[in-house]
Amino acid sequence: MKIAQICPRYSPDIGGVETHVKEISERLVRAGHDVEVITTDPSGKLNRREIINGVKVIRFRSFAPGNAYYFAPQIYFYLKKHNFDVIHAHSYHALPALFAALGKRGRRFVFTPHYHRSGHTAFRNLLHKPYRLFGKVIFSRSDSVICVSEYEKRLVEADFRVEGKTVKIPNGVNLKEFEHLRNSQKGKGVEKKRGKEKTLLYVGRLEEYKGVQYIIQSLPELKDFRLRVVGKGPYEEELRNMAKSMEVAERAEWLKNLSREELLECYADADIFLMLSSHEAYGITVAEALAAGIPCVVAKGSALEEFVDGENCAGIENPVTVEKVIDSLQKIEIFKREPVSGRLKGIMDWNEVSARIEKEYVK
Repeated sequence: MKIAQICPRYSPDIGGVETHVKEISERLVRAGHDVEVITTDPSGKLNRREIINGVKVIRFRSFAPGNAYYFAPQIYFYLKKHNFDVIHAHSYHALPALFAALGKRGRRFVFTPHYHRSGHTAFRNLLHKPYRLFGKVIFSRSDSVICVSEYEKRLVEADFRVEGKTVKIPNGVNLKEFEHLRNSQKGKGVEKKRGKEKTLLYVGRLEEYKGVQYIIQSLPELKDFRLRVVGKGPYEEELRNMAKSMEVAERAEWLKNLSREELLECYADADIFLMLSSHEAYGITVAEALAAGIPCVVAKGSALEEFVDGENCAGIENPVTVEKVIDSLQKIEIFKREPVSGRLKGIMDWNEVSARIEKEYVK
């Protein structure tokens, strides 16, 4: 099949949607399909066309005020001009999916909304209600709607007329990759960490709703912890200034643009992973941390709550406060990195995710 994947951003940008599209696209290519990712580049600095691990990529310049919406009508005209068997659009919260829906032209149209109802910023929230009119167009033109969690599926079915189109296919992780990581860490470093600083890890975009500020604000009371932040985004400068003003800057490390191997090293070195986001449709980095055997602390109230099991992952009730973060970190068993199978935690391998999505293309 000739498959078009439409998303706001793609590798080398990082994020949940970017990871999802990259993982399934590369596997679909290995399965013998012709896959082209049609995406945007607000900066105009990335290559307009390239091939990444067998996946053809084309980027159109977009208008993205406040890192939102990614207005790129060129996507519609490109789809109109080129033949594809399947058009698979990603992210309700950006306009490329709308242009993909408008360019359907009788072809099978699959939509993975990564939907969490509210916007990421005050600016996005302001436009969210009128934007729902566009969202209704996308859902109405969809032949299949893939939701990555039960939480997202409930929201989509409550907010839109999807008429039995929805199916739950969660995001995945590379389970073999993390099995190898766990095996390589057996007997290493655990005893050495006793009595020394423990490493808190966050991996993801730096936006206010992600809740990294609560971790920083907790550090003055957590004398034996340090924080490693992996990611970038519009909230980075404010977070850095916060760490300085609270006199914990020397215990906060900021990393970005890491290779996969470097990111895996961060997982291997971490004692506790935190994701205190106010809204998530899934939470890929939480799944990866759990697959790596790292105890996790997440905010309840979104799809992140589906990871909470009282053993490998603890949940903080909303609203998140510094006191709740400190209490959770002091209680969690930080040296118990049990190599529990990802399947036992409901975590699916990307190979299985890709195979299930492929079936949605031919229904």
